[in-house]
Amino acid sequence: MSKNYFLAFDLGASSGRAILGTLENGKLTLAEVHRFKNQMTRIHGSYYWNIYSLFDELKTGLKKCVSEHGIQPESIGVDTWGVDYSLVSKSGQLIGLPFAYRDHRTDTAINDFFKVLAKNETYLLSGIQFMQFNTLFQLFASKKEKHSRLNIAESLLFTPDTLNYLFTGVKKNEYTIASTSQLVKPGKAEWEPILFDAAEISSELVEEIIQPGTEVGKILPEIQEETGSMEIPCIAVASHDTASAIASVPTDGENWAYLSSGTWSLLGIESTVPLVSEQTLEMNFTNEGGVDGTTRFLKNIMGMWLIQECKRIWDKEQILEWSEIVDLSKDVIPFQCFINPDNQMFLNPGDMPKAIQEYCKNSNQTIPETKGEIARCIYDSLVLKYKFTIQQIETVTGKPIERLHIIGGGAHNKMMNQLTADALGIPVFAGPTEATATGNLMMQAKAVGAVNSLAEIREVIKNSFDIIEYLSSPQLDWESAYLRFKQLS
Repeated sequence: MSKNYFLAFDLGASSGRAILGTLENGKLTLAEVHRFKNQMTRIHGSYYWNIYSLFDELKTGLKKCVSEHGIQPESIGVDTWGVDYSLVSKSGQLIGLPFAYRDHRTDTAINDFFKVLAKNETYLLSGIQFMQFNTLFQLFASKKEKHSRLNIAESLLFTPDTLNYLFTGVKKNEYTIASTSQLVKPGKAEWEPILFDAAEISSELVEEIIQPGTEVGKILPEIQEETGSMEIPCIAVASHDTASAIASVPTDGENWAYLSSGTWSLLGIESTVPLVSEQTLEMNFTNEGGVDGTTRFLKNIMGMWLIQECKRIWDKEQILEWSEIVDLSKDVIPFQCFINPDNQMFLNPGDMPKAIQEYCKNSNQTIPETKGEIARCIYDSLVLKYKFTIQQIETVTGKPIERLHIIGGGAHNKMMNQLTADALGIPVFAGPTEATATGNLMMQAKAVGAVNSLAEIREVIKNSFDIIEYLSSPQLDWESAYLRFKQLS
C-alpha cells in the first residue's frame, strides 16, 4: 500500500509543533519536525499574541519537512486554542496583534453583557460555558472601550483561520473553532445574529462557516518559493485543538468520557445533540462543535496552567524538570489543602504560588509552603474537580460514565492518572499523548480520502499507539476529601 504524508501544525498557549504524519497499512506514525515556544506579549498593559512570529515558525516547519526530511506533504492543517481572533482590513491586512484571551480587558465583561442580554437567554442561544474570555465578551469589551480597530475591520478570523489565511489568502471560519466563540447556534454551523446585536458587532464581520475536513485553498506561490513546497492544499481540520484531540480518542461504544489534559483540562462526553437546558446553564457546561456532526459537551477546567505557572516562578531560582515536581508532590502529606481550580484569581495572577497560598489562607486551610505541598495541592484539587464534573455529567445524561480516556500531554503524568482512577472509581486509559496533532493529521487523511469516517480514524489510532490502563485501587480516603473540596468556591 502507498504511504500518505501529512503535516500538522499544533499550536498551544506555551509552545507549537510541526508534526509529520505517515499513514501506511492502517497505522499512523509521527515525527516531530519543528518545535518552538509561544507566549503572550505584554504591551502597554495589554496581552497579545505575536501572530507574525507564529506564522514564521509554521513556514519554518514546512521548510524543514521538505528540506531536512525530504518529504513533500500531501496537505497541511492548523489547530490552535479557542476564542482568540484577528481582525482583517478591507485591503487584506491584519489589523495589529490579536489580543490574548488572558488579557484583563474582559474582567467585568460578563456581568456588563448581562445588563444587555440576560444570562439564561445568552446561554440558550449559544449553549456555551460562560468564561470571561469567550470571543463574544472579548468583542463586547473592545466595543465598550471603543477600540478603533473594530471600525476598520472587514473580517474576523479565529487564530487557525488567520494562519490558514496567511498560507492561502482565503478567509473562512472553521466550525469547531467558531463554536468556541459563543456566537454560534448550538449544534449548528450558523451564526446567531441576536448575540452579535447585543454586543453591537456587525454579523457581516464573520465569514462563511466551513466543516472540518474542508480544503481552504492552496498555499500561495510566495510560500512555495520560501519553503520549497509544492502547491499543496491547506485543510481546515478540526481546528480547535480540543476538537482535534477528541477525534483521536481511541474508543467506541457509549458511556465513556474524555479528559484532554494540557494547559486546560477539557472534560466531557461526545454527544449526538447539544445538551442545552437550565440545568446545564446552572452547571456552566459548554456545547462546542465536533467532527462528523457531534457535539463536545464538556467543561473547561483550568488544568495544567496552574502547575505551568508555578514552574515558571520556581524556575527563576532553580530550573525543575516536570518529573521532579511530581516527585516532590509524592513526598508530602496529601489532602492538606485544596483550591477550586476555576476560581478567577488563578486565570492570570502573575505569581501562581502566592495566589494559591492566598486562596488557602482566605479559605481557612493549611497554607502550603514548599514546592511539593503546592504541587500536591494542585494535583489533588484537579482530580477532585474531575470527580465533581463527572458526577455533573452523569446527572445531566442519566447514564453512568464507565471509563475515562485521558489524552494529550497530561497523559504522561502517571501519578495523576492513577489518582484520577482511584478518585473516580473507574478505569482510566491514558494516550495518545500527541492527541491533538494525531487528530489534526487524521482529519487531513479524511479530507484526501485516505480514511472515510470518525470510526475509521479511531480504529487507526487504536492500532497505532500504546494505550495504558489504570485500574482503580484507592489507598486514600477520597470521599472525605471530596466532601471538603465541594465546600470551596
